[in-house]
Amino acid sequence: MRSLSDRDQQYVWHPFTQVRTELPPLPVVRGEGALLFTEDGRAYIDGISSWWVTLHGHANPYIADRIAEQARTLEQVIFAGFTHPGAIQLAERLLKLLSPGFHKVFFSDDGSTSVEVALKMALQFWHNKNEPRTKIVAFEGAYHGDTFGAMSVGARGVFNRPFESLLFEVIAIPVPVAGREQQSLAALEHALSGNDVAAFIFEPLVQGAAGMVMYDAEPLEALLNCCKKYGVLSIADEVMTGFGRTGCTFAIYELRTNLRPDIICLSKGLTGGFLPMGLTACAQHVFDAFISEDRMRTFFHGHSYTANPLACAAANASLDLLERSSAGKAITRLTAANITFVQNLRPQLRSTSLRAKGTILAVEFHSPEGASYFNELGKHAYRFFLDHGILLRPLGNVIYVMPPYCITPEQHAAILGTLEAFIWLVEHERIPLELASK
Repeated sequence: MRSLSDRDQQYVWHPFTQVRTELPPLPVVRGEGALLFTEDGRAYIDGISSWWVTLHGHANPYIADRIAEQARTLEQVIFAGFTHPGAIQLAERLLKLLSPGFHKVFFSDDGSTSVEVALKMALQFWHNKNEPRTKIVAFEGAYHGDTFGAMSVGARGVFNRPFESLLFEVIAIPVPVAGREQQSLAALEHALSGNDVAAFIFEPLVQGAAGMVMYDAEPLEALLNCCKKYGVLSIADEVMTGFGRTGCTFAIYELRTNLRPDIICLSKGLTGGFLPMGLTACAQHVFDAFISEDRMRTFFHGHSYTANPLACAAANASLDLLERSSAGKAITRLTAANITFVQNLRPQLRSTSLRAKGTILAVEFHSPEGASYFNELGKHAYRFFLDHGILLRPLGNVIYVMPPYCITPEQHAAILGTLEAFIWLVEHERIPLELASK
């Protein structure tokens, strides 16, 4: 019988993969905790939580049992005109976690669709109020997903170039990283002064796909206050940062208690990595704009699997685990280990910068054009870590670590030790820092 890899290459089309230049996909047959096991019996430490979704580890028995239990009761029901206990419970729990400021949740399928929902909510909010506000403001370098609305509010580049003529116009402002805080605020103030902006969308504190770009809560507060000054809706994309990744349950927790965005997008870790689900929560005044005797003011959006009972069961189980003290201790431990790693290594480096936020650790190898997804160093790093039994997915010349919370101290130390070894190979030019910009 042919191997899984051979069969896969014949029949399957993988995301973000150029088959002519990249390694064949590794056939994973089993997962347990922070480990993935391939067809040939090798084990790999999952250092990126399989694209940032697997909060509590692979094949977590508690979540698996809750899904199985739900599957024997109710596997699916149309969510227009019907509801079910799991969706209600999940909405109640999330709104309690997100409070103050959020009052309603809208279910969808994944991170990209949660953003689509948020954008449509914001635009129709103004349409229903008969106010001509149709422009969106976003950060430079943003990534919000791969559907058309999400692509539109993301950075223009190779990922969406074939579709650029079809994307709607967005006002891009600088990210308020250290030294650019005032520039970012001034750009937003200028954009909002025209009174035609519907919403400002942002990734709070960490821009993931841009290369784990990190900034502080204080300048974000200034931007949100500017939105409130002009009555513009604000949308927090916490698809990646939510559920403990930045050290807090949500990155917006670092804002002052009375300051919240109007809309928030959640996905990825929402179900602990077991099943796809997106969720968009909004403030009461956003929801109120859709209440009318006029049916044309209805929010005409939905998905076949909206609030799927199995996904809701997984999400409720994941929240159970997140609320346990062991998860909080793991987040604290990972955060402390990242800080120690940065503090110990940073003074010794010449051509490498380190940054950390909560459970996220990022290493950027300096290059003339900054962070670049197409920097060839990413390929060297990917293979280097696989050879050492570690799964990482570098963003070009930026390598990041974002493990599941169940990772053992020994496994995390193995990742950090291997990362330090790779850094020194680059610093001492054993591995060339070469660019292959395209």
